[in-house]
Amino acid sequence: MRFVSRTSSDGVTEQLFTLSSAFGDVPGVLWTPDGVPGPRPLILLGHGGGQHKKAPGMAERARRFAAECGYAAVAVDAPAHGDRPREEDHDRVIAELRDRMRTGGEAAPVLAEFHALLAAQSVPEWRAVLDAVQELDRVGTGPVGYWGVSLGCALGIPFIAAEPRIRAAVLGLNGVDTSAGAAGQITVPLEFLVQWDDERVPRAASLALFDLFASAEKTLHANPGGHAEVPAHELDSALRFFTRHLGRRPGAPGAS
Repeated sequence: MRFVSRTSSDGVTEQLFTLSSAFGDVPGVLWTPDGVPGPRPLILLGHGGGQHKKAPGMAERARRFAAECGYAAVAVDAPAHGDRPREEDHDRVIAELRDRMRTGGEAAPVLAEFHALLAAQSVPEWRAVLDAVQELDRVGTGPVGYWGVSLGCALGIPFIAAEPRIRAAVLGLNGVDTSAGAAGQITVPLEFLVQWDDERVPRAASLALFDLFASAEKTLHANPGGHAEVPAHELDSALRFFTRHLGRRPGAPGAS
């Protein structure tokens, strides 16, 4: 892991890094609270389709996890997103997906192919990132959670199923048509977000995916509105959820 920049504001340090992998360099960003040594809980953040590691919503979540809970947070550019190149297979599937959406064809099978293509690369990359970040003194080997919706959910499901260090997850905005494969292997506590009027993910597909998770503790949060209209209070809920399951870093606000 090679750090390429470091900035600090409002009590949170942000560091950009690059991690070498079998698929090439993985660009990422790590957020940690200033002046508080590790070990601490860590949240892995999976961005949505067409977004990147430092999208405004990602940075806001990460900063609140660091400032309010004393957590570390890390995000990386998913394959074919952000600062990463697109391969020929990526372009082929994306072109077919756009064509089907334009002509009213069935998009779910193509989207499932795209998610599987990216997950084959992103799952080992996330595991390598987790290994590297937990070696840092300011992070350490504390409990780990995962947050990801939309594409972040599609790639997060196979990752969580394969990674025993994940102890709790917030997922959502995805459906059974594209994410069914590994859902039944997930047993960690889970909060799942559904937008009731989602124009991209049919409501029935979201509910069917939620039903597949094998977690003994899983909670469905359904809100009115479209795919991009998740209400702001769901971030507050995510902070409470992870605090229950991962604890707080000593010295963080509200920690004993």
